[in-house]
Amino acid sequence: MKPVLIVEDEHALAAALAVVCRRLGRTARIAASGASAWAELESAECAAVLLDIGLPDMSGMELLGRLRERWPGLPVVILTAHATFDTAVLSKRHGVAAYLLKPLSLDEVQETLRQVLSEPESDSPGTGISLLVGASAPMQRVFLEMAQACASEAAVLLSGPTGTGKTLAARLIHENSPRKSGPFVTLHCGALPETLLESELFGHERHAFTGAQAGRAGHLERAHRGTLFLDEIGDISLAVQAKLLRFVEDRVFTRIGGREDLGVDVRLVTATHKNLRDEVRAGRFREDLYYRLHVLEIGMPALADRRGDIPALAHFFLGTLAPDRRVRLSPDTLEVLRNHPWPGNVRELRNALEHALAVSGQSVLFPRDLPRSIRETDPVDILDPVLDDWLASQLQNGVSYEALLDELEKRVLRKLLDRYDHKPTVLARELRINRVTLRKRCRELLAAPAEPEELDP
Repeated sequence: MKPVLIVEDEHALAAALAVVCRRLGRTARIAASGASAWAELESAECAAVLLDIGLPDMSGMELLGRLRERWPGLPVVILTAHATFDTAVLSKRHGVAAYLLKPLSLDEVQETLRQVLSEPESDSPGTGISLLVGASAPMQRVFLEMAQACASEAAVLLSGPTGTGKTLAARLIHENSPRKSGPFVTLHCGALPETLLESELFGHERHAFTGAQAGRAGHLERAHRGTLFLDEIGDISLAVQAKLLRFVEDRVFTRIGGREDLGVDVRLVTATHKNLRDEVRAGRFREDLYYRLHVLEIGMPALADRRGDIPALAHFFLGTLAPDRRVRLSPDTLEVLRNHPWPGNVRELRNALEHALAVSGQSVLFPRDLPRSIRETDPVDILDPVLDDWLASQLQNGVSYEALLDELEKRVLRKLLDRYDHKPTVLARELRINRVTLRKRCRELLAAPAEPEELDP
């Protein structure tokens, strides 16, 4: 049987991947660079390639392009620790069989390779330049999901808090899809009353209502052969939802005041900051429409959930907001930005940096240049994002609510005992809690008896 070529410069990982290949009854050939990989491919025909993007002599994406020119049908599985929207889309355009993120699950690699060897995928379209910035794990997931959306005609639902870049994501999906030569039309549903929203969406005929002196095409017609982006879809009324559902199911609609069914070729991309599942349960959003709109769902992460991206985002915004000024952040300023809870997400970060550039004429931005609401963050606000990060890590391990509370109480007790010289009686008196109960919790949670203490006076 044909071998699998592993292009990976980390020896231990390459060896582990070779074991996976042997489990599938395949031999493995290992190359630690792009040049050696090319030599291996020329010397022997391979069944598939496991390709790391980060190679010492060239980009894995460069090697992928050369592979496609020489061996267009060869299945390739991309391995990367630093996914970006560009690399994900480019991989799709080159027809990669799969795109796996490091750290790798060897079981996932094995199952992926099993499928690849039995049924390689075909090429998929899509290209372009990304304006989304981020190397964090949440953004890597977003890049992969967006790349899948670019190669599909299915409806897309973008969810997540306001200010996380849903509109930008929608535009990038359109610009890297087969419909990129068609129009990209945006309608903000939450900003319009029901009657005006219906008219803007479906259009109206002449004299359909007072003031309608002429017929007018709606956003659906304007988006023909392109993409219609409906922002804040969770805010539309049930009546408009019913009419939208008809279009989604039958691809026809009727203008207000009209009798003729009109058909258009439109891809729908929608966005909301609400939890539409909760809206469905509350009876505010139609369940049938929900399932039609969220064929592909992409959850945009809050900035507080990807704090590691803040330096790169800040650098990007400074370069776009002040292209003629070489401006950087002081270490203290960057620390302030990292600690802020960012309720307004990426949009708030951009506005904060724009403010700093406006008030400072220097080449270095200091904390005093930031808006007061950011440089004077309440300590409680700082605790919230830290707690969010800790909860996320705990919940990944399937921890129970009781275990979460025990862990929090244990950490609080340790800090308090340090403050009160490890004297539970003094601690109990100061915090007005039962001394016996406190000593019992210390024994249960700290797995050690409390140190001897003085008697109450």
